[in-house]
Amino acid sequence: MDSGCGRERFVQARGAMSVGPAELTFRMPILQRAFTIGRENKAEMKTDRRCPLRLGRFLTAMVLAGLALSACRSRTAVPAPTDGEAASPRLVLFVVVDQLRPDILSQIRPRFGPEGFRRIMDQGIWYAEARCGHFPTLTAVGHAVLFTGAQTAEHGIAANDWADPETGDRVYCLEDPGHAILGRKPKAHEGVSPRLLTSTTFGDEIVLSSGGRSRVFAVSLKNRAAILAASRMGKAFWFASDTGEFVTSTFYYDAYPSWVAAWNASRKADRYRGGQWRLAGERGRYLRIDDDDRAAEKGPRNLGTTFPHSLAPAPGPDLYDQLTYTPFGDELTVEFAETLLENEALGRGDAPDVLAVGLSATDYIGHYFGPASLEYEDQVLRLDALLTRLFAAADRSAGRDRVLIVLASDHGVDEIPEARAALGFESGRLDAAEIQARMNEHLRARFKIGFDPVTGFWTPAFFLDVRAITRAGLKVEDVESAAAGYLAKEPGVAWALTRNDLLAGRIPDAPILAAVRSSVHPERTGRIILVQKPHWYLYDDATLWASTHGSPYAYDVRVPLGWNGRALAARVVLRPVSLFDVAPTIAAILEIAPPSGSTGTPLTECLTPSDARVVSPAAGLRARRPSFPGAGGTPNRKAI
Repeated sequence: MDSGCGRERFVQARGAMSVGPAELTFRMPILQRAFTIGRENKAEMKTDRRCPLRLGRFLTAMVLAGLALSACRSRTAVPAPTDGEAASPRLVLFVVVDQLRPDILSQIRPRFGPEGFRRIMDQGIWYAEARCGHFPTLTAVGHAVLFTGAQTAEHGIAANDWADPETGDRVYCLEDPGHAILGRKPKAHEGVSPRLLTSTTFGDEIVLSSGGRSRVFAVSLKNRAAILAASRMGKAFWFASDTGEFVTSTFYYDAYPSWVAAWNASRKADRYRGGQWRLAGERGRYLRIDDDDRAAEKGPRNLGTTFPHSLAPAPGPDLYDQLTYTPFGDELTVEFAETLLENEALGRGDAPDVLAVGLSATDYIGHYFGPASLEYEDQVLRLDALLTRLFAAADRSAGRDRVLIVLASDHGVDEIPEARAALGFESGRLDAAEIQARMNEHLRARFKIGFDPVTGFWTPAFFLDVRAITRAGLKVEDVESAAAGYLAKEPGVAWALTRNDLLAGRIPDAPILAAVRSSVHPERTGRIILVQKPHWYLYDDATLWASTHGSPYAYDVRVPLGWNGRALAARVVLRPVSLFDVAPTIAAILEIAPPSGSTGTPLTECLTPSDARVVSPAAGLRARRPSFPGAGGTPNRKAI
């Protein structure tokens, strides 16, 4: 058979192999995914009132099929680039550190090595005033924004969870009953995919623009961090805390690549049994050395609240679950990413590849110990060493001059409310379950009904039983308004806003509500959105964590953002920028279309001066990529 056409030609089209580049067992990923998307959305078009969106996705799927049949790519090393060709990065390494506050990076910066955080902060472009522009500031929403550059109505991820508008049942942001974890029997609410993500990502656009030659992979402890980064055209892996393995969805693979199967068979997580999480550095150098046992800390999974934190003595779910609450979870993630880089030969082809790495342990540690804890400080110091390893692995795979590194976080975090209160701040915990019970009692009396109109709370909103309200002859808008009026009087509540008022623009013009106004989804956002007062804890479970995030306040929205690449002149940028700008900036550098829902503007500092002139809010959808010139010398630390 002619290797340049038909199935044999497609075998090389995307290079997304189920067993790694050394073997040729493929599942025709783009073609198969294209027709899968096409079938799913053709069926949905019959019942979904958002027909134009479904039709667009159906047509996109058919385009993908054509690309898949025509693309051709090998994974062998390419010749050294000429001066003119040196412009194009061959590997985009996007690292998202979940719940990383930028202020702690500044506090302990002198203790970082030169090739971890400081490779970005000292040798790259560091945005000191990067902020989330989305609400709520939760993991799923933040990752959707980072990879699509889109607002909630366009990317579709209204929160980590929401209620089904028809049944009232909980919907997880990745839930997909049509798929299962690969290698397991289907289980209710366990199947996941990017089905509910309604915008393309920059990774999708890279694959489309390259005719299927580019490849996109994402790895994380959390499935939502991996899947929202990989989207439809990539491949996602995440850590299974019940088995200690990295798993994927049947959406992405029919069988595990051989290198993944070998990695899992090596039982790397088992080496931590009976071990301890001890301080990585000298005790006297820690800023929080006297804050190792604050009263409000919560020691998760029998780890305790003080150093050293002892791990389970035997392999099994108890140990594997504990690892996610320690730096060892990120250590396993980086080891898996290193193995992926080597076996999938990323950055060695003639089109750019993407590896997204979600480092999630900081989020778990921050939730249970707080950002001002000794555990959080030690975690960030250990992260610096892990980033050094990961960056070096990317350099080995693609060549340092061909790697573009992006480092960001999806949100920040507030301090433990009890710790705030001890300092004299007004602070507390909002118990959504108790508030719901009181609100239902009020609404039953107000409307003289015999049922509870409020069905549940998924951060940051309450949901209503629309069917029952309608059957009772009531207007949903009236019940919404009455519920919001009641909520506004609750201690710790700053704003209670209805979805209808948000969609109609009938809310106060307060600056703190700017992100709330632009983050409403017409179907998935709850009916009454709650914004707590500063320093008040708000989550589905009022006592689960020590501290949390989700608000529009500075401690939750300020995030680190940095870039490193050969063409990027080192500087610190002081102007405010938004996470919406990240995806369109990557698209501009690579000269590809921005994601379909993107509303951000490319960051001009990441483009060469001659390119910056084409970037504007009105027309800034395409910009020439930087030239990645061959020049060394001392970085120019220019503040802007």
